[in-house]
Amino acid sequence: MKNNTYIAIDLETTGLNPSGDKILEIGAARIVEGRVTETYGTFINVGIPIPYFITNLTGIDDEMASGGKQIREAMGELLDFCGDDVLLGHNILFDYSFLKQAAVNNSLKFERHGIDTLKIARKCLPQLPSRKLEYLCRYLSIETENQHRALDDALAASEVYRKLAQRYYEQAPEVFEACPMVCRVKKECPATKIQKGYLIDLIKYHRIDLDVPMDTLTKSEASRLIDKIILQHGRIKR
Repeated sequence: MKNNTYIAIDLETTGLNPSGDKILEIGAARIVEGRVTETYGTFINVGIPIPYFITNLTGIDDEMASGGKQIREAMGELLDFCGDDVLLGHNILFDYSFLKQAAVNNSLKFERHGIDTLKIARKCLPQLPSRKLEYLCRYLSIETENQHRALDDALAASEVYRKLAQRYYEQAPEVFEACPMVCRVKKECPATKIQKGYLIDLIKYHRIDLDVPMDTLTKSEASRLIDKIILQHGRIKR
């Protein structure tokens, strides 16, 4: 196995779009010679209500997220944790796209090589009806603690990689190698003064208990939040 040292990583997010949705939880583990030597994990204070289906899927609720870190602090810590190591994950480009967007938004550089256990499973196990992480864990007899929680899923992906490499590396060594990850994202513009002012007025007018980090809101995030409040509570009546 060529990649004996890497960072297994997984995210929980509020949705599927890195330019509009937010990172909710980060979980990462440094793997050296098949052993976990160090871990990093944190919730992110997204500043908006978490969609019900996300809470239902992950178990992460508004109270848990509210005690999390701001994304800039978390990204700084994650970059320090990862160093220059390769990233590994299940459908790693999904997680990387969110991390890259968060890095760009905060004027941080984040260029990495990655190993995708989903790609490996598709190559080595084409006969399976599913290559979802939880299915692969059952198929490969990998015990998991909490599915759809970042650190647990990162560790599960690492075990999938280890077991598939033991069985199939000699047959297809190229698929186990790290490749450059290409993800082009644009820095999102911060919310305008007018947007922030109107959002504050909406929250006060409707007496909504919503602690929004105004300084970190982007224009698109502010627009979606304003639309959501108007849809649920109505406009300000003059």
